[in-house]
Amino acid sequence: MKRRSFLKRAAIVGAAAAAGSALPAPAIAQGRMEWRMVTTWPKNFPGLGTGAELVAKLITRASGGRLRVKVYGAGEVVPAFEAMDAVAGGTVEMGHGAPYYWKGKVPAAQYFAAIPFGLTAQEQNAWLQYGGGEALADEVYGELGCVFFPSGNTGVQMGGWFNKEIGRLDDFRGLKMRMPGLGGEVVRAVGGNIVNLPGGDVSTALQSGTVDAVEWVGPYNDLALGLYKNARYYYYPGWHEPGTVLDCFINRAKFEALPADLQAIVRAANTAVNQIVLSEFIARNNTALTKLVTEHGVELRPFPAPVLSELGRISEEVVGELAAQDPLSRKVHDSITRFRRQATEWSKLSDQLYLHARRLTSAAAAAG
Repeated sequence: MKRRSFLKRAAIVGAAAAAGSALPAPAIAQGRMEWRMVTTWPKNFPGLGTGAELVAKLITRASGGRLRVKVYGAGEVVPAFEAMDAVAGGTVEMGHGAPYYWKGKVPAAQYFAAIPFGLTAQEQNAWLQYGGGEALADEVYGELGCVFFPSGNTGVQMGGWFNKEIGRLDDFRGLKMRMPGLGGEVVRAVGGNIVNLPGGDVSTALQSGTVDAVEWVGPYNDLALGLYKNARYYYYPGWHEPGTVLDCFINRAKFEALPADLQAIVRAANTAVNQIVLSEFIARNNTALTKLVTEHGVELRPFPAPVLSELGRISEEVVGELAAQDPLSRKVHDSITRFRRQATEWSKLSDQLYLHARRLTSAAAAAG
């Protein structure tokens, strides 16, 4: 285990060193510091890139300029999927992305993003804050030499953009699809070919035919990427990502070297942005979906109930098998599934029945 850990750290440091000359040294003068944040998102991309920018602004302002954070978009310093290497290796101090991007480094990390048919956004927050999730995140991100902060949530995503109808499970067979994380592993298990791409490459890949279908986020982001231009059908719901967590990851040594008040400011900034990003997605998705349908003629399609049922069954098998491959993944998986059982019992009496009641009220008002 010690040898494996040493080799892992050595690989991270080596990858990060290549990016070192691309950045100016951090400024430290009269008790003031300048940190650099690299992201997996295109610069200022709606909701995601702008969320990272907001974290930086809040830290800078709340600290009175004692800790200034400069944000670099994907590709400006390192490619999107090398952001973790740059932070873990100490080339930069912090990064912003999504936990499933780091599954190749520590498989357990992907469980913090989303589990198919798993927790909603608010349930994710509840698990992290009150269900032991934060302690597990510290353990997982500690393997990467980083500190984890939840820093945004997309809420329930859409199921994806397709140029063929999905009427049965076999329609996924042979489909080249961009879908990250555990959801992608499920599509792979039913015969799909998964292509992992960062956000900046998704639209081009769909246009060129590199992929046949893509899953990105939802109406707000998908409209901004112009995905409607190259796909006919827009499927729902996002069974694979019911509440996707975004992560702010900070080099552990750098974070622990901060004075206590600056550590508290960093934590508070991420806590605020975690909620702000979710609120923005909910608000913007409403208007973006209307525009996609009315102005761009997008065809909304629900996944058939039998398809969802089969995907749910297979998801349990795939996620469980992946968790069995290493003790840390099993530990995180078991914690989430226990919390999901508890959350499901409460949601049956709260959110589910309330939404049903609201539909009844809306139907009665329309009939009247």
